[in-house]
Amino acid sequence: MANQHRVLIAEDQHLLRSGLCRMVSELCDYSIVGEASDGLEAYRIAVATLPDLILMDLSMPGGSGFEAIAAIKRRAPQIRIIVLTVHRSEEHVRESFAAGADGYVIKDASFEDLVGEMRLVMRGKCNTSLDVRGRYAGSLDLTSGSPQKTHLWDTLTGRERSVLRLVVEGHTNRQVGEHLKLSPKTIEKHRASLMRKLGITNVTGLVRIAIDMGVLKLPSEEHLHHDSV
Repeated sequence: MANQHRVLIAEDQHLLRSGLCRMVSELCDYSIVGEASDGLEAYRIAVATLPDLILMDLSMPGGSGFEAIAAIKRRAPQIRIIVLTVHRSEEHVRESFAAGADGYVIKDASFEDLVGEMRLVMRGKCNTSLDVRGRYAGSLDLTSGSPQKTHLWDTLTGRERSVLRLVVEGHTNRQVGEHLKLSPKTIEKHRASLMRKLGITNVTGLVRIAIDMGVLKLPSEEHLHHDSV
């Protein structure tokens, strides 16, 4: 079919890779153009075939998935990449999106959830509320240049902006509290307020939307003023 999305699957476990290839190829709007068992091979095939979408494992020989994602995005930024991994930590989520990933799915998610993420990503949308258990609580369209990003940032207080910045840098509640001289309980309240204002339900989404808003490039509020806590 002329309108099929061409998919490359990068996964070092042969049985899982074969199973994914079979299931994806059975979808009417997707076709498989290649398989890779390590990061270097994924890069070479991606450059040679220019697929529309890559399903990328993070833990593979021949360079990490992070390195492969970054290298592919530098060479062909139009290729969409979904991380498919066992890793649930905020650090892995943050590093994946910082490298250029467009989606993030845990391997124990259902195939229907994976397909849902694939279709969201291919429509140019970012699923900012993908729970690490592989379930969905909604999505937020953060297409490039959207004024919604600026609007969301403007709704946050200075304290909330500081908390968001420290969270996306990978700090725990305790570390954020020590930095801002606040209790972990107060930091948790700020995080809950952030999630409510940004329309997300988990920390994975918080990290993702923070990266999309470019919070690390925005001026710090910490020394401008202190909001009441």
